[in-house]
Amino acid sequence: MSPHAAPPGFDRALEIGRPPSVQRIFPHSRALIVSGKVIDRAMLAKGQAIAMAANGRSSFVIRGALKAAQKANAALIIEIARSEGGAKAYCPVSLWNIAAQVDQACNEMGITVPVAVHADHYGIKAEKDLGPARVEIPTLFEAGITSIAIDASHLPDTECLLANIDLNALVPSWAGLETEVGEIKGDQGLSNKEEALFLIRGLNAHGISPEWIALNNGTTHGLEASGQGIQVELTAAIHAALTPYRVSGAQHGTSGNSSERLRAIAQQTRTTKANVATALQMVSWGLEVNDYGNAILRDGQFIKVKGEGVTEEMWAEMVAYADSKGWKAGDYKSLNLPFENRLLGQPRNVRERMADRVAEFVYGMMTQVFNCADTAPLAMEAIAQAGSHDLGAKAERLEDPAEWSGDKLARKAAELSASEGPEGNFDD
Repeated sequence: MSPHAAPPGFDRALEIGRPPSVQRIFPHSRALIVSGKVIDRAMLAKGQAIAMAANGRSSFVIRGALKAAQKANAALIIEIARSEGGAKAYCPVSLWNIAAQVDQACNEMGITVPVAVHADHYGIKAEKDLGPARVEIPTLFEAGITSIAIDASHLPDTECLLANIDLNALVPSWAGLETEVGEIKGDQGLSNKEEALFLIRGLNAHGISPEWIALNNGTTHGLEASGQGIQVELTAAIHAALTPYRVSGAQHGTSGNSSERLRAIAQQTRTTKANVATALQMVSWGLEVNDYGNAILRDGQFIKVKGEGVTEEMWAEMVAYADSKGWKAGDYKSLNLPFENRLLGQPRNVRERMADRVAEFVYGMMTQVFNCADTAPLAMEAIAQAGSHDLGAKAERLEDPAEWSGDKLARKAAELSASEGPEGNFDD
């Protein structure tokens, strides 16, 4: 382990703060891998703070994000979405190896900040998806996942709620939990207070208290070109309506939103988690990006910064490969899988500059936008106060279960007036 001195409270947090599954598979580790609950509580303790949820599409992104978090003394989430790292992955980092990669990197690099490992956008698009999910979800926690987003937002409101209730039985009580309402479709099919309350109240009636709710609040996944971006006032209004249930917000699709808008999300809403994916991928490759991570296109082509990220020769190969597949700019994410081993075989200075470029970008977001610097001690304090890896539920049961089943549930759903937006595949 690198010679970073362990901060006050670290050894105690390491002793009691790692979930049983993490202790079992990494018995000799000094990586402080914790529940997503811990990260959420740290952000709430600081106030107006958002944890970076870095989509670890490659080992370079994972290492860069960890390095930045250590420098900022910030609690961190490393995640991979089911579409990115599931059974049909387009990334080499998967739902089953991401915890091992985080653990290895933490021990090698001497990382002492708390890190949650999150399975993002575990999508349920139809009732037939529930059976396979019941088999697969336990394997994620067996592999070291410590937090999960059950995303049934593609379904009608009643089915979304019932899917969340069904699959919650497979999520350990200590694990962080995210739910989602309103499929991410940019400025179409926006979420509203009524459907968010329907989901959270229904979960509450069944004793389920998510750490986060993700909304369709005007954002998109991938490259944001419309300028529409996140609707701060809508987000704040929905979060205010959910106050009795103490659920925090999870912000998706941050790439392409201005730093000013993201700061407003931190300052004016109850958001404590923000996903950053596409920006980190582009930064690691050495592409020219604007100040908030959106890759700059010139005549429809990405701009490679000489001497940054991958070598110019490797980038030429990556572009040629994409061209041979007929890929557009938004498809470049699929380069992660075929090129990871090629990139790992590059000289050390190239590998390090890829991770360092990510670290510089992430550190800037942590300290200048998300306000999450110095939240690592707050996370360790939360563990110490709980005396356990399990911080318990944030909210008590407020709803009557009898009012949230059968015909009564159906009547409540029928009163909703959400706009579903366009049909299509809106995976992360």
